[in-house]
Amino acid sequence: MRNFLAVVLMLVLGLQASAQRFGIVDSEMILSRIPAYGQAQTQLNQLSEKWQAEVEALWTEIDKMEKALEAEKVLLTEEMLAEKETEIEEKKKAARELQRTYFGPEGEVFKKRQQLIRPIQDQIYNAVQDVARRKKLDVVFDKSSDLITLYNSGKSDISEEVLEKIGY
Repeated sequence: MRNFLAVVLMLVLGLQASAQRFGIVDSEMILSRIPAYGQAQTQLNQLSEKWQAEVEALWTEIDKMEKALEAEKVLLTEEMLAEKETEIEEKKKAARELQRTYFGPEGEVFKKRQQLIRPIQDQIYNAVQDVARRKKLDVVFDKSSDLITLYNSGKSDISEEVLEKIGY
């Protein structure tokens, strides 16, 4: 009796799994065809480069201060040496804080990315949901992510329909 129930359960689960409908979407391809995304990426890259240059300039200044201190060390009193070392440490602290302000988890780059790219991602997500509902799909995979696809006939790719839905 136990074996019979196990077989029936496996058959029912197998039928349910085979009844699911899947779709594939290529978010990288979709994003590459949306001009606003390219513009947002360019803007983010420019800001990042500008902010990185500011941080690097500060670290270069710190490096110069350290080299100058090393060269003058023998001529300085203990008090003067301590003062210069404190000044360098304060500058390092400021540089780390600036890095965190620009590039930290809640930094300016993160905020700007949310501001520029999030609306585009939301638009794509909503379009994927609409197309999936219309096609009565149970699951949609993004082949741009770490998803490993062993076989894809291409019939399940809804990327073009998602682009149409959002007007591209």
